[in-house]
Amino acid sequence: MEKELFTKFNEYKKIMTKNPGGGYYSRISKIFVHESSYIDEDVSIGWFSKIWHFCHVQSGAKIGNHCSLGQNVNIAANVRIGNNVKIQNNVSVYEGVEIEDGVFCGPSCVFTNDLTPRAKLPKSSWNYKKTLIKQGASIGANATIICGNTIGKYAMIAAGAVVTKDVSDYALMVGVPAKQLGIVDEHGKVVERTK
Repeated sequence: MEKELFTKFNEYKKIMTKNPGGGYYSRISKIFVHESSYIDEDVSIGWFSKIWHFCHVQSGAKIGNHCSLGQNVNIAANVRIGNNVKIQNNVSVYEGVEIEDGVFCGPSCVFTNDLTPRAKLPKSSWNYKKTLIKQGASIGANATIICGNTIGKYAMIAAGAVVTKDVSDYALMVGVPAKQLGIVDEHGKVVERTK
């Protein structure tokens, strides 16, 4: 029932507790949404998730349990985000991007969904290239993920890297364009260096 009500956030705010420090808090599902953020209708937000200052979650988006959206995060229409995902400040997750469980998106990392954008000739959403970020992957600050690629499980993308092709599970990717420098374990420790 509560999840169904949350799809209409303006109505849902009426049954949430207003925090003295700002924002709205659900005593039942433990969801927190800062009052400066905007949640469109038909959005699903999982238990214990937190949405901080100046965020926008667009219609049709689904956010899992125990997620954290930092300041100034935009989640576009119909985006799917798994459980235990941390999205740091200033990240836009565009339509066509899917993020699985346990993914870390560093500050100001960039996702794209169109390889040939034109302001005068916009494409409809069915033309967007799909991007998949698999379970446990980490994307460093200011890294760019070019659309149409898959980031493998527990892969580690270094800060500032530009990913232009699929990334293997557990790969450590560095540089512009990103190249594999090694292999990491599930804790992010480098276990092997590429020669």
